[in-house]
Amino acid sequence: MQRYFVSDYDPENATVTITGDDVHHISRVMRMEAGDSIICMVPEGHGAMCRIAEVKEDLVVAEIIEWLEEAKDLPVMITIAQGLPKGDKMELVLQKGTELGAFAFLPFQADRSIVKWDYKKAEKKLSRYGKIVKEASEQSHRTSIPRIHQVVNLVELLELSKQYDHKIFAYEDEAKSDTFQRFGDVLNEVTIGQSVLVCFGPEGGFSEREVEMLRENGFLSVRLGPRILRAETAPLYLLSAVSYHFEEMR
Repeated sequence: MQRYFVSDYDPENATVTITGDDVHHISRVMRMEAGDSIICMVPEGHGAMCRIAEVKEDLVVAEIIEWLEEAKDLPVMITIAQGLPKGDKMELVLQKGTELGAFAFLPFQADRSIVKWDYKKAEKKLSRYGKIVKEASEQSHRTSIPRIHQVVNLVELLELSKQYDHKIFAYEDEAKSDTFQRFGDVLNEVTIGQSVLVCFGPEGGFSEREVEMLRENGFLSVRLGPRILRAETAPLYLLSAVSYHFEEMR
């Protein structure tokens, strides 16, 4: 059944109002009419079975029939801090990371990022990113849409990191060393409901300066298996491991 995230929710009259691109999807793509059923996710993160009451040119009104009991998001809040990669790799991380349960994304301008963030085009770029995570959330039946932070530099990232319960970064030198910090050992210290900030470098990895600054600010470096992963692969590996640890092993 089609699922839509809505911001206009009237609890008193038990109705939701859908606007924007979703109206076109409902009326033109899915060709739905009054009486058809959809699932709507309200801002509080709750889902409801709804029946379409009215389809207009610019909005759809639906009646809430039944609230759903769902638990589709990861039980720990993982924020992916991704050093800006080249090409469309950031979009891949956003899409697949959303499907795998990321709580939020924090892009940052790393020392070795080939791409330089164009602040003049930031609004358009972030709007596209927002559309990607929204559609991925609907497709994967999530109960919330991950937040996408504004692009920051490392100093700003370190300041934001103070609000997290755990802070780690994936460091390729850990995979090459005989003595290394296992990611699994770190996960054993994380409890359900806590927040975790995980930093990943761009294609060239972290610079020595960045490694030093991260460690000075309480970040633990971890190994994600014995192989060296691409910039866009590492976050997906980590999220899969978190899901396995907290959702499949319990």
